[in-house]
Amino acid sequence: MKVRQTSDLLDTIVNDDCVKVMNQMEEKSVDLIFADPPYNLQLGEALLRPDNSNVSGVYEEWDNFESMETYDQYTTTWMKAARRVLKDDGALWVIGSYHNIFRVGKILQDLGFWILNDIIWDKVNPMPNFKGTRFTNAHETLIWASKGQASRYTFNYEAMKALNEDTQMRSDWHIPLCTGKERLKDKNGDKLHPTQKPEALLYRVVLASSKVGDVVLDPFFGTGTTGAVAKKLGRHFIGIEKDPAYIQGAKERIDAVQPVENEQCLEYMTKKKMPRIPFGNVVERGLLQPGDMLYDAARRHWAIVRADGTLKSDKAEGSIHQVGAAAQNAPACNGWTYWHYEKPDKELGAIDELREVLRAEAGL
Repeated sequence: MKVRQTSDLLDTIVNDDCVKVMNQMEEKSVDLIFADPPYNLQLGEALLRPDNSNVSGVYEEWDNFESMETYDQYTTTWMKAARRVLKDDGALWVIGSYHNIFRVGKILQDLGFWILNDIIWDKVNPMPNFKGTRFTNAHETLIWASKGQASRYTFNYEAMKALNEDTQMRSDWHIPLCTGKERLKDKNGDKLHPTQKPEALLYRVVLASSKVGDVVLDPFFGTGTTGAVAKKLGRHFIGIEKDPAYIQGAKERIDAVQPVENEQCLEYMTKKKMPRIPFGNVVERGLLQPGDMLYDAARRHWAIVRADGTLKSDKAEGSIHQVGAAAQNAPACNGWTYWHYEKPDKELGAIDELREVLRAEAGL
């Protein structure tokens, strides 16, 4: 079997079966995979609104499977192929609904993936339950997983925090369905694809878990949301799709995306990129004094600041990180965020605030 070079597939859409293509690709050649596989919705008869008009559901052949066993076999097959092409430090996102996501999650774990988060996509404008026989299905679930427990996956924590107005990003994402001008239509004015995902959802996925220049693979490319977002954010994409009509719509959509010319606009400051400031600098500059007490946020643990910038507690002595880890009986700790100092008003502030003071003074 001839191996398809990843470099030859960058920023293209392959019109073929995803399992076949992934098994032909170079092993361990992509950084991130976003998969929006068939949900196996099992809708059966057409859905009707109260006025007897048809609800635009998913009745396409690609979403129909003979049995749960058949669906499980298909899921295992495509996921094995995806795992094969994913780099050891890469990650996989897969989205689904209550119809399939629990089966997908089990298979994913059985194959050795390590689940990092499950994300709830809370649809702010969900389709109503017209029959009134169940709760309105207002969310879908995304599973984010690394290739293994020891994988050094990418997570742009600070970028997500900045995107969320400097508040830690949560696992419930409030994003509307794809509507309006973003929704691709066919020549009759109908939806080109029944389950087109909103770009805002993929924007967050790609920004959170990949770097500029990374290769993002979407084996169920559809109308190209992943490709459009990857191009906007300076990533490469590889799309695989069987339906020529979807591909045509995806190509036109992606071609219309204007890439960012100034690549500096695609970068974001992370704490790892910031100039290193030792805790000892905080002490020698007098922002804290030898003998001052530090506490965790709940005041359950304490430590004394020493003249050389180390700490001493009733459990350990050493750096802010070592003593913080000992306090929690944990293998590691970010001492800058764990330890707090007491302000004049007796309120606690993270010692990271003092590091930022030094950075600001130095113009860093």
